[in-house]
Amino acid sequence: MNGHSSLDFIIGGSLGLSPAVMERADTTISFGRFTLPHQLMRLVLTEQIYRSFMINSGSPYHK
Repeated sequence: MNGHSSLDFIIGGSLGLSPAVMERADTTISFGRFTLPHQLMRLVLTEQIYRSFMINSGSPYHK
């Protein structure tokens, strides 16, 4: 309403997220059933966000 939006990413632990957190989520994303250290998952998430922006802008990043 004020021209601002908010986007938060929550990375769960090896046991996933609590039902209370999942109920509050508008959307969920899964990178698979494997477990990664938080630092590595943050890097993977960042790379995927960057990749999506590059593809949407017409860049040949995905090639």
